[in-house]
Amino acid sequence: MGTTGLAGITPRVAWLFLLLGFAGTAAEEACDSPLVSNLLPSSFRSSSQLSSSHAPGFAKLNRREGAGGWSPIVSDRYQWLEVDLGERTKITAVATQGRYGSSDWLKSYQLMFSDLGHNWKQYRQEDSIGFFPGNTNADSVVQYKLQQPVVARFLRLIPLDWNPSGRIGLRLETYGCPYPSDVVSLDGSSRLVYRLDPGPRRTQRDVVTLKVKTLRNAGTLLQAEGREGLSLSLELERGKLLLLFRQGRASSAEPRRIASLASLLDDQHWHYVAMELHGLQLNLTVDKHTLRVKIPTEFHHLDIHELSVGAVQGLRSHKLLHSKRNFHGCLENLVFNGLNLIELAKSGDQRVTLVGNVTFSCAEPVSVAVTFPGPQSFLQLPWTASSSSGSASIGFQFRTWNKAGLLLTFDLPRQGGVARLFLSEARLRLQVQKGGRVLLELSAGSALSDGQWHSVELNSRRSHLTVSVDKDEGGSAQTSLSFPVTVESHVFFGGCPAGETQGCRHHFNAFQGCMRLLSLDNRTVDLIAVQQKQLGNYSNLQIDMCGIIDRCSPSRCEHGGLCSQTWTVFHCNCSGSGYSGATCHSAVYEQSCEAYKHSGNTSGYFYIDVDGSGPIKPQLVYCNMTESNTWMIVQHNNTELSRVRPAPGVDRHSAHFSYPSEEEQLLGSISQSEHCEQELSYHCKKSRLLNTPEGSPFSWWLGGPAPGRVQTYWGGAHPGSQQCACGLQGDCVDPQHYCNCDADSLEWTEDSGLVTHKESLPVRSLVLGDIQRPGSEAMYRVGPLRCYGDKNFWNAAFFDKETSYLHFPTFHGELSADISFLFKTTASSGVFLENLGIKDFIRIELSMSTRVVFSFDVGNGPLEVQVESTVPLNDNRWHRVRAERNIKEASLRLDNLPVATQEAPADGHVHLQLNSQLFIGGTASRQRGFRGCIRSLQLNGITLDLEERAKITPGVRPGCPGHCSSYGSLCQNQGRCVERARGFHCDCSQSAYTGVFCHTELSANFKSGTSVIYTFKEPYELSRNRSALPSSIYSDTTLRGENVSIGFRTAQSPALLLYVSSYYREYMAVLINKHDKLEVRYKLEGSRDAEVLRSSSVGGLANGQLHSITIRRLAHAVSVQVDQNAEEDFNLSSDGEFNAIKSLVLGRVHESDDLDPHLARLASLGFTGCLSVVRFNSINPLKAALLHPDTSPVIITGPLVQSSCGSAASANPYAAENKHHISDRSGSVGSGQPLVNAIRTDSALVGGVIAVVIFVVLAGLAVTARYLYRRKDTSRSQERSAVKRDDSPDFPFNNQTDPQNLSTENPKEYFI
Repeated sequence: MGTTGLAGITPRVAWLFLLLGFAGTAAEEACDSPLVSNLLPSSFRSSSQLSSSHAPGFAKLNRREGAGGWSPIVSDRYQWLEVDLGERTKITAVATQGRYGSSDWLKSYQLMFSDLGHNWKQYRQEDSIGFFPGNTNADSVVQYKLQQPVVARFLRLIPLDWNPSGRIGLRLETYGCPYPSDVVSLDGSSRLVYRLDPGPRRTQRDVVTLKVKTLRNAGTLLQAEGREGLSLSLELERGKLLLLFRQGRASSAEPRRIASLASLLDDQHWHYVAMELHGLQLNLTVDKHTLRVKIPTEFHHLDIHELSVGAVQGLRSHKLLHSKRNFHGCLENLVFNGLNLIELAKSGDQRVTLVGNVTFSCAEPVSVAVTFPGPQSFLQLPWTASSSSGSASIGFQFRTWNKAGLLLTFDLPRQGGVARLFLSEARLRLQVQKGGRVLLELSAGSALSDGQWHSVELNSRRSHLTVSVDKDEGGSAQTSLSFPVTVESHVFFGGCPAGETQGCRHHFNAFQGCMRLLSLDNRTVDLIAVQQKQLGNYSNLQIDMCGIIDRCSPSRCEHGGLCSQTWTVFHCNCSGSGYSGATCHSAVYEQSCEAYKHSGNTSGYFYIDVDGSGPIKPQLVYCNMTESNTWMIVQHNNTELSRVRPAPGVDRHSAHFSYPSEEEQLLGSISQSEHCEQELSYHCKKSRLLNTPEGSPFSWWLGGPAPGRVQTYWGGAHPGSQQCACGLQGDCVDPQHYCNCDADSLEWTEDSGLVTHKESLPVRSLVLGDIQRPGSEAMYRVGPLRCYGDKNFWNAAFFDKETSYLHFPTFHGELSADISFLFKTTASSGVFLENLGIKDFIRIELSMSTRVVFSFDVGNGPLEVQVESTVPLNDNRWHRVRAERNIKEASLRLDNLPVATQEAPADGHVHLQLNSQLFIGGTASRQRGFRGCIRSLQLNGITLDLEERAKITPGVRPGCPGHCSSYGSLCQNQGRCVERARGFHCDCSQSAYTGVFCHTELSANFKSGTSVIYTFKEPYELSRNRSALPSSIYSDTTLRGENVSIGFRTAQSPALLLYVSSYYREYMAVLINKHDKLEVRYKLEGSRDAEVLRSSSVGGLANGQLHSITIRRLAHAVSVQVDQNAEEDFNLSSDGEFNAIKSLVLGRVHESDDLDPHLARLASLGFTGCLSVVRFNSINPLKAALLHPDTSPVIITGPLVQSSCGSAASANPYAAENKHHISDRSGSVGSGQPLVNAIRTDSALVGGVIAVVIFVVLAGLAVTARYLYRRKDTSRSQERSAVKRDDSPDFPFNNQTDPQNLSTENPKEYFI
């Protein structure tokens, strides 16, 4: 089955004009002839006239007859001037002028158009602006060319504002040309059918254009029948136009909905519809919006042979089906592939058949609507029926987008109460109140705020009351009455009645929407009489028009945001879209793993949006933040090493790889990365791969943009070389071949390497050929796609003068514009960006050292949004600016400060029209330029290449070094920030931590037999050259002070945490005593006893929880801190020098000759528990043992298991995650045969290659080790018991610390 895609809605004005004949050859006459100047006075009407000399017939441009123009008797917003052009005419421009020789002129006005002089439609610029600026004096002419020409017979101008020193005064002219029109009217049971001539088609493109006018919101507008039962149709449903496809001739064939476009097409105004079909591409246009649709592949050969409009014909009976689904209305200028079908029907062409009552004129009923635009709107009508009858009947239709609003109010005569009919939560409710008490309440209908017409009937007959919505379809509510519900004297529609406004408005929102077909006591209300002040009273109404606007069609919500609306505004729900803002325009996610890293994130899964606010959706990837690079990893459906299992009779084996990311996401990620790679591996036994460069390859693969291009080289070689990595390096097994597998060996061998040519990525499929020979065996692996670097993130330019700038083509952000960049500077002001139009502009600048301003003008006057920082921004650090402007609001965000917003004016200009070059770092005037760096500048998701433009621009340099001032704080725990040309990295050599930000604690589980001995330099080595290893590995050996930090978890008490020895029988020991408190022992003079420093403030250190200790000594002064408690200060009596230190021991101390007997006993027991982030001055002995055991001066005995036990979040401190044994280094498989179907993923992604065989071996070793260490601990228990019986006062051992007992109580904590 084919797929369906909606490629977007775009204005296609030029194409529309071409189809209508509005644009064509240069010889076509311009449509700008005066239309009013030659009209008779009878063609003019007005709401009123000041006198006969001020009559509307004198309102002709540049005329001086009469009083020199039209003026009404009263100057208010209910006045109007109407012109009848005699026939439907194309109108392209309007010009106005004040009344001659007076102080009377208009400052602004509205334009209305109509075909019949009823059902007016307001002209709006840019779909929003409902007014035109007028004149500034009585004589000058102001002309406006309509953005979209209008076809109408009647024009009405409504004054909105006028000269305050005068009154309304007007002369006008309209410009345009005749409009050719062929019209047909269909009554719901009539039909027009066009059958194409039999024979071969000469065109591969079908185009249908027409105009449609209807009062019905449903009906089949057009059907196109193809061969073999295929058909498509255009149907109205709830005022929207649907595109449907059908397959099969059966009447039960369900249509497939492909797309929908527009709404409110039942407004009894003409709407232009065009459908262009070419292959699998279909363009559907309604008015000025076009939807590009990819149609299902099975409809590719539709081959239209019959086109019909009007009533639907039964598929088998060939009779017309009388249904509500039949179209009822008028069509105009129905053209199919250049043929005017209505004109053919008039001339009796045999290819056109008319069925039923088809007329060539548009007979349409007159329906007068009234619009309630605001909270001051109401309509008061008299009730003429007698209230003594005890009955009342009120009916009307309404349409609105609001869920709440007061529809109807009237007073009850004798009860003195009031009845209100209103909308609440889009349901209709009737409430009768008296004295603040609710006497009656009914509810009916639902979802009545959908913009559709809904009918309401309220009927009261003596003791029975009924409220119904949409008759049988919408539901009704009824009740018995104990009192009659009748109308006293007046009925109020819409807003609140005069005199009751405060209490009414306090409880009810005013109705905003349209009403029509009002009836009181079963008599229709004449709204034209109301307009002429002959009936009732009203305020702030628009009579004889429905001004409803669908602000969600087309939707202004981008990226799949859901649009909802009220009468005045629309809202976008961006939940789950990956975008934010008033129109879901701005990307929530960063554009690369690199950007996430520089926000302080560590490895994990992230959504990245490669084009920001562009059309490509976010994708989920794994970001592996390493110390050298930041890798983006995209898996596919098979990254395992897979055996080739040839099928009988099939010469080749094919493997296809699918990626979770969409095509645009993959290619965008690859394009913006600095480097990408993917592993290709082929393991073979008598199975050739590529053969020689001269021969035809046995195997190949497809890579690059879908569906992929054939590649005949292997990983590690160059594109097109037809070689493997060994061929490039010259070390293949057989020098006669360029791949190891091409040697056709009977032993297992392999060809592996990385594909790094980005144009060949990703790998999409493999085709393996030499697999069917006897004895042939093969396996393959295609690794995940891996990329690092972000070319856009570091793209920067340095502006060293105020007069320097970069220029780019004009920025096009008519409806939505977002701009983001980073800057750093030492200047206090400067313009970052500027783009000008004739009147419009957009600018972002640093106006002062603490303020960034975003200013623009789209025709409503300059607006600005600013963000104030509490700290100076000229601190030579990177600061991020994100500005967005859409049709709802403008916003500005600076760093992580609260976003500042500015709402767009209601019904104002929305299109940003720029025409100059875009200036970066300066202005067109070369004043107020920016001095400093701008980086990662993106406009609507597109990165501007500042570096390339800077290379050829004087005063601007590409790139901008110095990132540590901004990102150095990301390096934690004594990590050092190191500059790179495009970024930075954290040097963790001086830190006890590791990881991309030196944030990962290094912990290990210690058993009683574990010992880590770190050896310092011997004295005779001090004169030699220092090792190339960092100072965390070697350090000076005579100390006047130490800075020691240790993290630990243990249940052992007492316990030795750290021991440092000297060549002169001096030492330092850190331990937990019998009271579970900290003790530090210093022996800094070999002839004296050790000095004991006991912490008295904190106990319970052997409680199995994570604790940290910090010890600082400078000469005699020692300070000790446990966890976050207050420091304790001590003073030593010795000379303060720790001479010729020899070694540092963690765990069991094997050489204890220099210790006093009591400490020696404790040292021989070892340490059971967890040690983490151990630091002694500048060295990190635990880090050296875990990460650099082969290159560091460390000796490890016993089991040392790296774990996460030192993490505060570790739930089970002794159950290590991601364990690996330092002494157990896994080697290669002895047989040389690779492991098949073992899951292989990126080493950083899962911490190493996980293989089933290795797991079994390690499991066996672990069980054996556990048994041996149990035996060892059991054999030592007698020795420890002897130690306990000979306790000293300083080191009294208690029974709770017996390692055997501990291991019995919780063996999982101490044994694997």
